[in-house]
Amino acid sequence: MSHLKDVLHIPDTQSERDERHLAIQRVGIKDVRWPMTLRVGTEALPTVAQWDLDVALPAEQKGTHMSRFVAWLDGFGSEAVDAPLLRARMAAMLDKLHAQRGRIEARFPFFLRKRAPVSGVESLLEYQGRWIVESGPAGTAVWAEAVVPVKSLCPCSKEISDYGAHNQRSHVTVRVELKDEIAWPELVRFAEDSASCEIWPMLKRADEKWVTERAYENPKFVEDLVRDVALRLNADERVGRYRVEVENFESIHAHSAYACIERP
Repeated sequence: MSHLKDVLHIPDTQSERDERHLAIQRVGIKDVRWPMTLRVGTEALPTVAQWDLDVALPAEQKGTHMSRFVAWLDGFGSEAVDAPLLRARMAAMLDKLHAQRGRIEARFPFFLRKRAPVSGVESLLEYQGRWIVESGPAGTAVWAEAVVPVKSLCPCSKEISDYGAHNQRSHVTVRVELKDEIAWPELVRFAEDSASCEIWPMLKRADEKWVTERAYENPKFVEDLVRDVALRLNADERVGRYRVEVENFESIHAHSAYACIERP
């Protein structure tokens, strides 16, 4: 009985008053690996995410309650994560931490099944995804980001060469603020439809011929690729602010080519 009484009277040090008069913009936990069910189109797919969770701490409060972030994560259960759920869960996190501002970031792999362009053989291609949710008195913003591997072929190399042209794999990173729901396959298509050619994990010889010729007929500088993705985003009313980055892993250089466009 005395042990139970001692437990009930453990002091809450984090809630004590701090006299240094310095607010903390972000305090929380980082790099927490936690299982997540991701809504991809009409499917609910299991994955593992690395989470960063934090809130703003008022100047007068000594500390935040770190264990409550983990309890918040555990509250997802088997629910499939999408933008509407994250908005609701952000409100729950702020309430649990007694905070006015907060930020959620989750980084995770996801897979889409792709059909080869000629043979029709199916296989899974991996993409890297990210959720970012930022909330404050002005409201809550939800961002979705996908890193999409594609193929690019150099227009200059094609123009100056008697035959052939150097080409390489590229990563297109598309980060968009969601004004309305955009499914992960749709986000990926912004990049794949803008590239010299998309890529597949499994190809037959007829597919390889098609990919090689498709890229040759559709050359893109890194500048072309980033602009074409941005044009597609500009035309979609579901997209608010965005950031598009393209990195070409150059096949004839020891460096990458890079370009970025942002809409604030």
